[in-house]
Amino acid sequence: MYRYTEFDKSFVKSRAAQFRDQLERWQDGRLSEDAFRPLRLQNGWYVQRHAPMLRVAVPYGELSSAQLRVLARIARDYDDPDPDVYRVASAAQGKLGTERLPTHCAHFTTRTNVQFNWIPLEKSADVMDLLATVDMHGIQTSGNCIRNISCDERAGVAPDEVADPRPFAEIMRQWTTLHPEFAFLPRKFKIAITGASEDRAATAWHDVGLQLVRNETGELGFRVSAGGGMGRTPVIATLMREFLPWQHIMNYIEAIVRVYNRYGRRDNKYKARIKILVKAEGQRYIDDVDEEFRQIVEHDGAPHLITPAELERVRASFVPPALHASHASHASVDEAEANANGHPLFARWLQRNVAQHKDPALRIVTLSFKRLLQSPGDATADQLDIVADLADRFSAGEARVTHTQNVVLPWVRASELLALWQAAREAGFASANVQLLTDMIACPGGDFCALANARSLPVAQAITERYQDLDELDDIGEIDLHISGCINSCGHHHSGHIGVLGVDKDGREWYQITLGGSDGSATSGAPQPGKVIGPSFSAAEVPDAIEAILTTYRDAREHDERFIDTVRRVGLTPFKTSANAVRVNEEVSA
Repeated sequence: MYRYTEFDKSFVKSRAAQFRDQLERWQDGRLSEDAFRPLRLQNGWYVQRHAPMLRVAVPYGELSSAQLRVLARIARDYDDPDPDVYRVASAAQGKLGTERLPTHCAHFTTRTNVQFNWIPLEKSADVMDLLATVDMHGIQTSGNCIRNISCDERAGVAPDEVADPRPFAEIMRQWTTLHPEFAFLPRKFKIAITGASEDRAATAWHDVGLQLVRNETGELGFRVSAGGGMGRTPVIATLMREFLPWQHIMNYIEAIVRVYNRYGRRDNKYKARIKILVKAEGQRYIDDVDEEFRQIVEHDGAPHLITPAELERVRASFVPPALHASHASHASVDEAEANANGHPLFARWLQRNVAQHKDPALRIVTLSFKRLLQSPGDATADQLDIVADLADRFSAGEARVTHTQNVVLPWVRASELLALWQAAREAGFASANVQLLTDMIACPGGDFCALANARSLPVAQAITERYQDLDELDDIGEIDLHISGCINSCGHHHSGHIGVLGVDKDGREWYQITLGGSDGSATSGAPQPGKVIGPSFSAAEVPDAIEAILTTYRDAREHDERFIDTVRRVGLTPFKTSANAVRVNEEVSA
């Protein structure tokens, strides 16, 4: 993991001190609400439906055990919901009451950040000081700037990796932080990077997507795409460069952002994302970026060139932990497989939650945060402490947040898999459902977010309750279910094999269902947005509609064909017919 330099540490602490001063001036009236709002947003503090929300940056998803324990302390000591506020607000909206109210809880997001939903603003400076003690902050998790850079959660450990993307992500993080030209863009700007042959970072859905590749002579570089995004207008990113030498990646991103900053819409926030500009201008945008890049290199002297020395300096922070250097014999791997023979549940967990590692003696393990009576991605203070303990015991003190709202332990010895499974099972993290239906993505939705049109969490919970039989889940097979509470698509519904979108109709919550979306991973195929299969469903109808869709799939599939492949082979019509029949039956019974 990257370790902050003294400059990094000093910067984060001074930023926390600045925020405390701004907060105090706002509290005593020396700073107006309008003046304070952009200052709190620049530090990750939103005001949501019921209370403030803090978004904490987790660059490329990596968390140390020490950071996890501080997040647990924040959840325990500061994230304290007011039941009366929640009850009154929910009743006024005709929403659910406090029976689902999460307490002392953090939330893992689809861009690998961590959010808290109930910290009072008067305590926000104390929280920022606490985060700074472990090199954490909320800088650039909000606003029209380059946001937290996300990464493949298996970066540096995946067998299919061309090169570790984390050093590049870290160099970009340092470069983009408080970059004056990147702080006031037309809209927010998101970068994702992967070094693997399989795109586990959903790069095609980002403003800039980067994939490390090698050319025909073996040289390392980037395949660069731009203009991807979800929201009101889902767009797959456009290929900008098939191969760009790695040394020039920041010069090229500078060119992409300069052209966007110059021509991006500022008169209409719904048309201000770079995807709108790239889609409208097409080849002309690519040509303008190439010309800007030429100017930067030839006239400005390539000021952002990454030198081999700088790359090696940063790479030194990303070497495998000495504790887990490959020295175990293959006997330890054989031992893990032998243990599975006597433990059917353990064997199922090995199949679903454990992945191969580039070191044959190690494994990559996913701890599932998708469980009954807990919203996808939520983690209580006690659970965060337990993950920290598991990371220390089994993964050299390191864990990673995934874009699917789970947690990965990247440095687990194969010989310790049984012990880890037993510990994870006791903690409730060992559900063998990774990539299955209940391993769903869901945003906080209308229970928290002021932008949401409908609640996503009760729908997620209803589907989870219906599908608790692991044998049934295994029979259905790998499937991505994504749920968003509004068109902003924080739940990535566009890229779900099944997507659920909350919409508002005359003050009532309804849900559209889409089919055939893909994030570009190996289980999904080429990235593409899903298509709406019919009129909206009520919240009560959604689980029945999902069941009807899955029944149609099981009847139509050939052999072990995956859901997404069946949808592409037979088309949407049979699924639309079966789902819409649910609505007809509900109307008849009513």
